[in-house]
Amino acid sequence: MVGHGTWNQPAGTITDDTEQALCIARSLIEQGEFDPADIAERFVGWYDSNPFDIGRMTMKSLSRLKHGDAWDEAGQHVWENSPEGQNAGNGSVMRCPPLAVPFANDHEQLTTVSRQSSQITHADPRCTYGCAVVNLTIAGILGDADAPLQDALDDVGADAPDELVTALEPLARGVSPGTLETSGYVVHSVQTALHDGLFAESAEEAIVTAVNRGGDTDTIGAIAGAVAGARFGASQLPARWLGAIDETDELETLAGRLAEVA
Repeated sequence: MVGHGTWNQPAGTITDDTEQALCIARSLIEQGEFDPADIAERFVGWYDSNPFDIGRMTMKSLSRLKHGDAWDEAGQHVWENSPEGQNAGNGSVMRCPPLAVPFANDHEQLTTVSRQSSQITHADPRCTYGCAVVNLTIAGILGDADAPLQDALDDVGADAPDELVTALEPLARGVSPGTLETSGYVVHSVQTALHDGLFAESAEEAIVTAVNRGGDTDTIGAIAGAVAGARFGASQLPARWLGAIDETDELETLAGRLAEVA
């Protein structure tokens, strides 16, 4: 919203987080269902547009998809051939929240589609279950649950990686960790973003706090913003922000139509 920062883009420019979320939202609406092969094809189309920012695992996976891998093969191959420390990025969690709208009332299905949407580029269980927990939390908020994050952790149960669950359990109890990391590692990103999205007293506070932490600002801001958006509603987003974003009209239209997909 300031403009001409890391990537020298004007204020209001959307990044890869929103670009890929748009791919998912458009697919859900145009297909009338969750179609991972169609979403993968849309990701490749976006990849071919030469985006100014793209994550390493996403780039490798989409390159493989472009050259013939199936939607559930590319991310798996990249994950299996990436060393620890480079195999669990946040590139799928940042884009997954559109799925939480049409599947908000079916948590089992939401878990499945969230994990499959991740597998297109990020097959590590920390990533696939990270998407599931974020989306289940958003669904819980939309359903006025008293403890949406705890419910989400209960839903994924013992299947979710211990490292992810251990990082999120304090937040579910309302405890703020002593340190919140801002790296691109999915466990760090989900923990910090859920903290800011759930603990803030307004949508603006959540997003500004998340982004001003530094680090992987667009992804942590995207996740925190999705959670805060569910909590406070679109009407609470500052008009000065919405006016700066060229895609605002399409985003509002897609949001309304997502609710009709189910």
